[in-house]
Amino acid sequence: MKKVVKFGGSSLADAGQFRKVADIIHADDSRVYVVPSAPGKRTSADTKITDLLYECYELASKGQNFYEPFLAVKDRYNEIIQGLGLGLSLSEAFDEIEDKLQHSPERDYTASRGEYLNGLIMSSYLGYEFIDAAEVIFFDEAGNFDGSKSYPALSARLEQSDNAVIPGFYGLGNDGKVRTFSRGGSDITGSIVARACRAAVYENWTDVSGLLMADPRIITSPARIDSITYRELRELAYMGASVMHEDAIFPVKSAGIPINIRNTNSPQDSGTWIVENTARRSQYTITGIAGRKDFCSIIIAKDLMHSQPDFYRKVAQCFEENNIPLEHLPSGIDTMTVVVKESAFIEHEQDVLRRIVKFVEPESVEVEPGIALIAVVGRSMKSQTGTAAKIFQALADARINVRMIDQGASELNIIVGVLNEDFERAVKAIYNAFVA
Repeated sequence: MKKVVKFGGSSLADAGQFRKVADIIHADDSRVYVVPSAPGKRTSADTKITDLLYECYELASKGQNFYEPFLAVKDRYNEIIQGLGLGLSLSEAFDEIEDKLQHSPERDYTASRGEYLNGLIMSSYLGYEFIDAAEVIFFDEAGNFDGSKSYPALSARLEQSDNAVIPGFYGLGNDGKVRTFSRGGSDITGSIVARACRAAVYENWTDVSGLLMADPRIITSPARIDSITYRELRELAYMGASVMHEDAIFPVKSAGIPINIRNTNSPQDSGTWIVENTARRSQYTITGIAGRKDFCSIIIAKDLMHSQPDFYRKVAQCFEENNIPLEHLPSGIDTMTVVVKESAFIEHEQDVLRRIVKFVEPESVEVEPGIALIAVVGRSMKSQTGTAAKIFQALADARINVRMIDQGASELNIIVGVLNEDFERAVKAIYNAFVA
């Protein structure tokens, strides 16, 4: 059995954290491939290595002196090396990065060096082979991950190595230059490696003991989620819940590989299992709650709109032609509500409204900004009667007015819209109704 283990920046912030990581890896012989992030913050006042590297690039690209942040980068890595008692020197790698910054700075290349350098240290400390991600992970002309090219190359390379360190976050572009995933992209690298080697489990180690049922900034010590399906996670991630990069789901999902979110600082905790399907029942009716603020609803009213086959298409086209993604489309017999992100709508609002009036000739169009959406997600909801009633009773008891209701056909989630100023109170009311 093979396991791929990915460690986040907080798990590799200093030499002490490196030792914890090594203990975790050596505690299980099946943990054969390791994907490290760049060092994260040691304290809340600290700066992540990736942020320092971005600062180096910004200065270098303007022809300005980047000595101070680059010195901080070198000091961090040398401090880790010394703390681990390694005889490793990164001088040659530092010189190469500095030369690149001075003569032809590239944003992705510079940012990727955080994971690259940490990978060199990790491979030296563990005694594992180092595999440069730029040799096995590829991006296409559009800058997207190229699975058709990457998986065969990565699989063949891993078959030659019993134990290896593959740095996260980056690969090679079609133009021969280093390309990166979006921030947090080491999660994606770990998922890709897991699929390429047909791993039994993809372990994602971070600084929390799994996914939480609600935002801890709103709910004090929210309950941990023991198991969650990919579909549930997608719903929560879309609404703002974050522990891992949401794009990391797809490679392992298609291969049927479960993800286990674990805590580097508390390795005895079982964490959260993310799976395709499960017979395990949730401890509570709901699996989790997540939400985001600053949406805008456009309510369009017209008698007998349902009898016009092209009505919805025409409305959607008004937004499409202004490049505004549609978030939700709850509707009634004579009303249609379009929910969009406020930031995307405001710049083009008058053109959108003009088009709606022109193409569908509504009786009225009402715009309501400042809407927060809250998703209540759970695979057990469809088998439990009264779930929706419980949500709305909790909001009513908290004297919170519901501005919008939307439920997916799968009955996996219920989305309610409230005013921005009611968002935190609404989350607390719903959580307390099901968990507290």
